[in-house]
Amino acid sequence: MPYDVAFRHQQALDPSAITTVTTGLHALTRAIDDCRNAGVDHESDPAVILLARHLAAITSERADDAPLRRRCMETIAELKRHPALLTLAVRGVAYDAAAKDLFHADGRKAMRNLAVALSLAEGSFTIRSNRSGPGVSGEITLHGEEVWVQLSLGGLGPDHEVMYRRVRGQHDHLGDKNRFAPIRDLLGAERFASRLRQELRLTPPVAEPVRLFA
Repeated sequence: MPYDVAFRHQQALDPSAITTVTTGLHALTRAIDDCRNAGVDHESDPAVILLARHLAAITSERADDAPLRRRCMETIAELKRHPALLTLAVRGVAYDAAAKDLFHADGRKAMRNLAVALSLAEGSFTIRSNRSGPGVSGEITLHGEEVWVQLSLGGLGPDHEVMYRRVRGQHDHLGDKNRFAPIRDLLGAERFASRLRQELRLTPPVAEPVRLFA
């Protein structure tokens, strides 16, 4: 085993320097890497098992499972109340591929919710996502027969993430004058839909809106 090393075994025998979750995880992942390099099964490697048990001992000194589970559930509820789009609007997504993926996924969902709140019939609108280059957010656009709404970050500064206007059909890409709203307004789909109907004088819906997407 020319690539095997003694370090992980020494750490496993004397883990006294490993006192935090971070250092414990680092030691464990490095030990697994050492096993991979040496062609050793890390599932049965004694050093890996001892280091994993030491990590478990470190975490056992933290809070019990019940309060930790409660805090996880509280965090999930908080994230549902304050969607990722609000955070992304503040921090931006430039040169962060994962954040940009999330922005476009959640942005399309927000536009879909708005279309439902506006009672737009299937086939009467499109939702397009333009990712553009890595240094910008790109745009998500809802284009209906009478309304055009676009979401993007950074271009015009805070509280101008949403641009909207009245149009005359899905082939009208100019429409009337542009209006702006903060991203938090878009996330309140029903209220924002009511605002659009009033400001843009949209044709009243002929059907009751259906349930919004979670």
